[in-house]
Amino acid sequence: MLQDEAYARLVAWAERLPHAILLHGPRGVGKLQLAEHFARRMLCESRSTDIQPCGRCNCCNWFLAGNHPDFRLVEPESMARTSASEEGAEEEGGSGGTKRKPSIEIRIEQIRELNDFVHMGSHRGGRRIALIHPAEDMNVPTANALLKNLEEPPPQVVFVLVSHRPARLLPTIRSRCVQVPVAVPGRARASRWLESQGVKDAASWLAFAGGAPLLAIQFAQSELGEKLAAWLRAVERNTPDAIEPGSDREALEPLVDLLQKHALDRALLGFGQASKYGGRLMTGPGPKTHPMPIEWLRYARELGRRRLLARHPLNPRLFAADLLGTYPGVER
Repeated sequence: MLQDEAYARLVAWAERLPHAILLHGPRGVGKLQLAEHFARRMLCESRSTDIQPCGRCNCCNWFLAGNHPDFRLVEPESMARTSASEEGAEEEGGSGGTKRKPSIEIRIEQIRELNDFVHMGSHRGGRRIALIHPAEDMNVPTANALLKNLEEPPPQVVFVLVSHRPARLLPTIRSRCVQVPVAVPGRARASRWLESQGVKDAASWLAFAGGAPLLAIQFAQSELGEKLAAWLRAVERNTPDAIEPGSDREALEPLVDLLQKHALDRALLGFGQASKYGGRLMTGPGPKTHPMPIEWLRYARELGRRRLLARHPLNPRLFAADLLGTYPGVER
């Protein structure tokens, strides 16, 4: 596991678990895997002193099968791993059923269903664990519905919140959780892990993902990574008009993230420093006009402001064109 130190810290609390834990850190560093492994250990029925789940008891088998009665995972419908969310996204209308688009937010109905779960008895007479991921994908009414349970937690219930951007959570929710930072793994360790997963050119993909190994493997094993790299090459060659994002909304947030890292790297190089991300982000000599470092920093700051809009653009094509059209050094 990539987050052994954070896991050992959590397991050390086993006898006196807080009622709410907030795991926070950069995207792609293994927070969700850490939370699920921890939940599995807390529900394991083995009396062994080993900090790892036994993998043999009924609870471990149920957890691995995805149907443990004392565990609930709450995610946006768009991230759901089974067809259950597709069924839930069908609404009756007229003479036939109509499908609504799976929500990219955690819906208040999901938290209300979670309320029923946390207030009923444990199936095995022990703890119940509710895992919410990513917690910042709750809007204010949904977060307030969860807050009621955090303020008056039912006995033997542990809430585990996973967040890439904890600053977007309500302060009242953050204040009721024990916060556990989850850091980016060391480069050498992350590269070894990627190689063990069959990723070729692991160090380069890791740099492309800003050191986040799970993001690196997503890029390496899907079309998204090559698509983003191609977009970046087009912009570097002063041909942003050649980019056709179409209606690919899922690529917009990674594109903002990629351009921001790239801009920071260009600023560092302009100051005579080594690039932080390097690898596939440094695809060429850069724009012919050689923008000053301050221009790259302004662009990076502007991208930070636009990040919040990347998930809800009115027009993905215009949003991407605007991002790329304001790239420093592009001839307009």
